[in-house]
Amino acid sequence: MLNRTIAPPIKDAKDFNLQLPLYRKQVLSNGVEVYLIDLGTEDALMIGWIFDAGNSHESRNGVAAAVSALLKNGTSTRSAFNINEHFEYYGAYLSRAAHHETADITLHCLNKHVSELLPVVAELISDSVFPEEEVAIYKKNGQQRLQVNLKKSDFVAGRLIESYLYGPEHPYGKYSRLEDLQNLQRDELLRFYHQHYSHGACRIIVAGKLPPTLSEELERYFGVLPLRAPVAPDPAALPVITPATQRKYDIVNDPEGVQASIRIARNFPNRHHPDFQKVQVLNNVFGGFFGSRLMTNIREDKGYTYGIHSYLLNNRQESALLITTEAGKEVCRATIEEVYKEMELLREELIDEEELAMARNFTIGSILGDLDGPFQVASRWKNLLLNGLDEHYFYEGIRIVKTITPEELQELAQRYLDPEAFFELVVV
Repeated sequence: MLNRTIAPPIKDAKDFNLQLPLYRKQVLSNGVEVYLIDLGTEDALMIGWIFDAGNSHESRNGVAAAVSALLKNGTSTRSAFNINEHFEYYGAYLSRAAHHETADITLHCLNKHVSELLPVVAELISDSVFPEEEVAIYKKNGQQRLQVNLKKSDFVAGRLIESYLYGPEHPYGKYSRLEDLQNLQRDELLRFYHQHYSHGACRIIVAGKLPPTLSEELERYFGVLPLRAPVAPDPAALPVITPATQRKYDIVNDPEGVQASIRIARNFPNRHHPDFQKVQVLNNVFGGFFGSRLMTNIREDKGYTYGIHSYLLNNRQESALLITTEAGKEVCRATIEEVYKEMELLREELIDEEELAMARNFTIGSILGDLDGPFQVASRWKNLLLNGLDEHYFYEGIRIVKTITPEELQELAQRYLDPEAFFELVVV
C-alpha cells in the first residue's frame, strides 16, 4: 500500500526520456496523405483537413479568411442551419481557421459517430455554394468586428508590428481594412474555393482512438474527390520580405487612452536554421515563461505591467522574435528601457546554472504537456509536417535543451539581442 506520509521523490524534468509517438501513414487514391495517430483511451476522435489555402494564396485581401469562415454556411442541398444542426445532433464540433500558408477544417467527435459526419465534411469540401445572403451577413459582421477591434491598442499593435517586420504587401504583413470586407464578392470566393478547397492541395491528420473502419471511410469519402497532395514551395517563388526602414514608432490610436501596447520585434530565421531551437531556450530565460527575466523585472519588481512575454513566431518562411506587453502610457519608456537592460545583461553576463536549470525544466515540462494526449501529439506532428520536419528535429530539440551551455546562450544573446536590430512600437 502507498505510504502517503512519505513524499515521493522529485525527478528533475531534464531526466525524463521523452518520446514522440509515431503516426501511421495512409495515401488515398488521389494522392492525399493521411497521418493516423492511434492513441488514447477515450472514444473520441479529431480529424483535421489542412489545405494550402491561407492568405498567401489569395489574389485580394480578405478572400482566404472569408472562404474559411463561410465553408459551413450552405451547400446545394443543405442550409447553414441544417449543417450546424447536423453536427450538434451528434455532439460534434467543426471548426475552421485560415492562416498565412494554410487553412484548416477540424472535426472533434465521438468515434462512433464518425460515419455520420464524414459525408457532410466531404460535402462542405466539394459542394459549398456561399449563398449571397450568407456572404452579406459575413461582410456586415466582419466590418462591425473590425471597427470595434480598431479601437483596441493591442489589436492595432499586432497588425502594425508584422507589417513593419515583413512589409505591408507580404502575406505575413498585410491586414484587412474595411474596404476589403466591403468589396468581397461571391464569385471571387467561389473561385478561391474551387481552386484551393474542392480541387486543392490537402493533408489529413487523425488522432484519437481510431475506429477499425476509419481508413476505408476516409478513402470512400475523400479519396474520390479531386484533391491532391501538397508540393514543397519553390524558394524562388516565395514572396519578398521587405522590412520597414524606420525602426521606432509611436502611434496615438485613442487620445483618451491610459494604457499602451508595446511591441518590440526583430526578424529571425525559420525553424530550419541551426540556431532556432537554441534561441528558444534563450528566449525562455529572457521572457518565455512566468519565471523569466522580463516577468521578474518588469512585472514583479517594477510593477509596470500585469504580464510581459517574448516568443518566436511560428511562420514557415521566416520567423520573428517578439516581445509583447501592455503598460500605463506614463511608464512605456521605462518599460522599454528595462527590456533593453535585460538584453544587455544576457549579452554581457553568463546565465548561472540554477536559472538555466529552471529554464530547462520549464521547457521539458512544456513539451511533456504537449505530448499529453492524442490531440496534443497531433498538434506537435502538424507543426513538424507543415514545416517539412520529422521526429529527428523533435529529438534534436530535446538534446539542445538538456546540453546547451551558458557560454552558448551568451553567444546567442550577443548575436540576436542587439537593440539596434529591433523594431519598437508603442500604440496608445
